[in-house]
Amino acid sequence: MKIKGIARDCLEGIKASAKELHPREFLALLSLGNSKDIITELVLLPQMVYGRRHATFNIYMAPFDRRIVGTVHSHPSGSAEPSEGDLHTFQKHGRVHIIIAYPYEDDTWKAYDYNGNEIHLEIVD
Repeated sequence: MKIKGIARDCLEGIKASAKELHPREFLALLSLGNSKDIITELVLLPQMVYGRRHATFNIYMAPFDRRIVGTVHSHPSGSAEPSEGDLHTFQKHGRVHIIIAYPYEDDTWKAYDYNGNEIHLEIVD
């Protein structure tokens, strides 16, 4: 199953969360919710750590839920390119990963597959 897009309200939640935590990194899991191919929900886990140079989560706190398809995190540095650490996370935790860069707007995010290849996600209203 191919993920086609992200719901506008979910993207707005990502942008607001990244702005709220700036200059620390924001991190959440991405879920399809009740959709088959559109990311509609953010999943926040207990014990997430939001640092100035990294954000982490305890995977054992994540629910076993096939609707969770990947991760999203912010880059306060202004670059939406994945780091080596990001690429490692991508390969371990899902099929779709979003990085949103400062200043956290519609044109400052990119989506990647689990290998770190950039992919297109449509914004669905």
